[in-house]
Amino acid sequence: MIYSAAGAGISFIQFANTNSLRNIYVLGISLFLGISIPQYFTTHTDDTGHGPLRTSAGWFNNIVNTFFSSPPVVAMIVGTLLDNTLDAHKTRNERGIPWWTPFQSRKGDSRNEEFYSYPVRMHEWIPSRFL
Repeated sequence: MIYSAAGAGISFIQFANTNSLRNIYVLGISLFLGISIPQYFTTHTDDTGHGPLRTSAGWFNNIVNTFFSSPPVVAMIVGTLLDNTLDAHKTRNERGIPWWTPFQSRKGDSRNEEFYSYPVRMHEWIPSRFL
């Protein structure tokens, strides 16, 4: 199950420039830290379930230890931070942003109206105030 979710997430890299050293760096560091950080949190959890982060707020410890023990969450956080901070404005074309721009609004592309509209005659069953 996890591999299908990861495959679906990585499939979006087809819209970015895969020859860009920046994109390869972001993907590689995200995957590496997504494996390494949860492994550290897992191996340094003691028998009582307390992880490496220990503050006076137990609820905060549980939340942070849970997040950083999950490889997909760590990879997503690292990838998002790196992708949006490493020359983000200068590398819009390399990141695939122009490809997504028409789909950000409903009227941006002619295919949006067909894709997001209700099935045939469904609007007859939905009150007009919700349309």
